[in-house]
Amino acid sequence: MTSVVRPEFDPELKAGLAVVGGMFPPTITPDLIDFMRVSYASAPLDDLLAARRIERRDLEVSGHEGASLAISVLRPAGIDTARPGVLYAHSGGLMFGDRFSGIDLVLDWVDKLGVVMVTVDYRLAPEFPDPYPREDMYAALEWTASHCGELGIRPDRLLVAGASAGGGLAAGLALAARDRGGPRLCGQVLDYPMLDDRGTTGSTTQFDGIGVWDRVSNETGWNALLGGARGAESVSPYAAPSRAEDLSGLPPAFIDVGAAEIFRDEAIAYADAIWCAGGDAELHVWSGAFHACDIFAPHTAVGRSMIRARDTWVEKVLGD
Repeated sequence: MTSVVRPEFDPELKAGLAVVGGMFPPTITPDLIDFMRVSYASAPLDDLLAARRIERRDLEVSGHEGASLAISVLRPAGIDTARPGVLYAHSGGLMFGDRFSGIDLVLDWVDKLGVVMVTVDYRLAPEFPDPYPREDMYAALEWTASHCGELGIRPDRLLVAGASAGGGLAAGLALAARDRGGPRLCGQVLDYPMLDDRGTTGSTTQFDGIGVWDRVSNETGWNALLGGARGAESVSPYAAPSRAEDLSGLPPAFIDVGAAEIFRDEAIAYADAIWCAGGDAELHVWSGAFHACDIFAPHTAVGRSMIRARDTWVEKVLGD
């Protein structure tokens, strides 16, 4: 059997993969969804938020078809002027995670950049397949935009952001807002985004049983969301943004991805399609980086560089 040729993991990151695998196995099959919902649940944030001088307000808002969604509004303590706003979509393969999953990576936006962040418990597949996750997020976007005054958000500085599955949701939000004449966005942050249900890229075939989120995990996530429609022409670009034929008229995008993960090629292709449509995208492909290594290994040189590049872009886009 011919061995698969793939990029090597960064040595510092590779050393941490064994630890990561105990919480987030490289291959996730449907029978592991319940385990992942426990393993990937976020830790309590109260102490972390207090140490950062961030105020938290928990609310219930209407999601798709009027269902109740839990959201949290995170605001820098002691600031009462209107600030830029970010709607955040959490990671978790569309099947697990909650509104605080991975959020510690972007809390600097709140207490250092003065951002008001809204994060959402959108409903999860397979119990709630497409269109529930994306339409829950779109309902939250419309709610946020219509409550800017109450939330202390500047309407001209509203950005969508997400990581992994959340990055795909954020990209879909930007497309839907453009097409529906919805809220005007000043940017979209797409961290190693989950964009393409078809699984045909070269990078998708390079990672089986290794790293974080391999080919089988990806099929599990897309099957949970789309069922038998996965790979069919009927799949909406709001669910799988790589399906979009027109990427013109979108807000500026920040896209980053590891060179040693399955989402590499679809992220690169998405940035290229934005450029070909005359749009603005900043793309970072991190050598030796496995999927979401900045979440699992933020102390490493690669993890720190990813976080720093992202924060710099957000500061630029949200500034006057």
